[in-house]
Order: sequence, then C-alpha cells, then structure tokens
Amino acid sequence: MSLLRPVILGCGGYLPETVLTNADLAKIVDTSDEWIHERTGIRARHIAAEGELTSDLGTEAALQALERAEVEAKDIDLIILATSTPDNTFPASAVAIQANLGITLGAAFDLQAVCSGFVFALSTADNFLKSGQFKRALVVGAETFSRILDWEDRSTCVLFGDGAGAVVVEAQKLSGADNDRGILMSELRSDGRHREKLYVDGGPSSTGTVGHLRMHGREVFRHAVTNISNIIEETLARSGYSAEQIDWFVPHQANKRILDGTARKIGLDPEKIVMTVEKHANTSAASIPLALNVALEDGRIQQGDLVLMEAMGGGFTWGAVLVRW
Repeated sequence: MSLLRPVILGCGGYLPETVLTNADLAKIVDTSDEWIHERTGIRARHIAAEGELTSDLGTEAALQALERAEVEAKDIDLIILATSTPDNTFPASAVAIQANLGITLGAAFDLQAVCSGFVFALSTADNFLKSGQFKRALVVGAETFSRILDWEDRSTCVLFGDGAGAVVVEAQKLSGADNDRGILMSELRSDGRHREKLYVDGGPSSTGTVGHLRMHGREVFRHAVTNISNIIEETLARSGYSAEQIDWFVPHQANKRILDGTARKIGLDPEKIVMTVEKHANTSAASIPLALNVALEDGRIQQGDLVLMEAMGGGFTWGAVLVRW
C-alpha cells in the first residue's frame, strides 16, 4: 500500500566569513583555548558581519539547498524558519527569506524552540506535507546568537556562533517498504518548569529590550544527557530500529562532552557521530542542518543511510527525528 512521505531532496549551509578563535576570545575575556576546548570541544566559531541579518544567512543556506535538490524557488510552497534571533520582533524572518528567493505563493513563518528549533521545524513540515496541504517545504535553521551574548560573561560567550543550514523536503508517494526514503519518525518534548535554566533576560513584553543569554551550565548539562538519551530511545523503540542500525547520528552541536555522554548511554558507536562543534561552536537551530551539510559534502552520508537527529534547547525543549536518506 502506497503512502505519502516527506523526503529530503537537498541540504545547504552558510557560515559568515569572520572566524573568532578561542585565542581571539582570550583577548576579550579571562579564558584560554585550553580551558574552552577541554570543557566544550570548541576551537572556533563564525560571527555575522555588521548588517548581516539572520534572514541573510538563511537565504544563502536556502539557495544552496535548492541548487543541490534541483528544485526551483517557485516550486516551494512552505518555508519554516527555526530561529531564536529573528531580524525583527515581527514580521517573521521567514517572509524575508521568502521575498529574497522571489517566492510569492504559499506560507512562510518562524518557529521558536531555541536549539531544538530545527527538529521541531522539520517535524512540523513533515506533518504539513503528509497531510497534503503543501507539496514542497524549505526548512531553515538560522541564528545570529552573537547579537544576544554578553561578551563579558566567559561562561556563555565562548559557547555560541552564527550560521544557517537548510533542507528541501518534498512529499512523495512511496511503497511503504522499510527501505523507503524519507522522514520515518519524530518525537518532540517540552518542560517549561526549567525555562529559567537557559534563557534570555529580555523581551518585548517583559523588559522592552533584546536582553542577553543566561545559562545555568551544570543544570543544562545534567538534563541534556538524560533527556536526549530518553528521546532517542523512545524514537528508536517506536520506529522498530536499534542504535546499532543507525548509520549516522547528527546531533545538536552544543558540547562534545554531552555528545560523547549520550553516545555511551544509548550504546552508539562514537565513529557514527557527525561532530562540527569544534569549528562551528553552538549555532542553536542552525547546528543540525550545518552538520548534515558537512557530512553530505564529505560523502559520509549516502542515499539509503539511516540518519538520527536530536537536539535539546531552552524551555526546556527536546526532540529527535529519524530519516532514511
């Protein structure tokens, strides 16, 4: 029996030209390359130029994804942008990307789930496409976290970077066989009791300001390994696959120790982890599609591979998506 399943046709990424190394940061705050790398795995991050907007980053990633998918912009009828750093309070930065691409039909909107944003956005697109309401979606994760960092707080400013990634997703009629391509499963979770463990201390209805990122690092780390491991196990259990069957694990790139701890807890081969945190740092909603893009460009991910994506972010929010590439 045939079924309608969203298939990822192409992926793209974009990183701003300016690179800020740990050594550069050591000139700004009391830190060192050794201190940062030992605790996070990060060596460098990219920083958006003055006047370079989140929508600009997202547009560049989208253009590359469209080219690789061999899809014209006019054939996209849904754009979902995952971001916590929009150009403006409103309108949605997704409509800026839509306009930049010359698209005048369909729908475009932002989705805010912090670092889990891309997983939430891909799951949302999955359901829209399966319903038949839209045919082709552009799912983008784009962030300019450098704009909300307190550059005097060494516990947070060393962790984040800017960037964007995007995928083109198309609803296709497939046989329903185990080896069919497409999005197989997604699981999403939130728990607002922990919202003050990772947050921005400003906003339109609270302070009337943008604010800066604040984080209780130890608490976030503790919850991250537990929540991520649990959501992966639940996703695999529902899908009928095991950790051993996963070809590539593409996680949110927050901290190398979190990724290593998660892999150990679920029994996943460390060699299967796509890790870009060393060069990109934490790019929030952009981190998964950027990592996907790297693994596709270097040939690691091949058509037919089973790819597991996961993330956890402020809120707390967390989730996982299982895809047959």
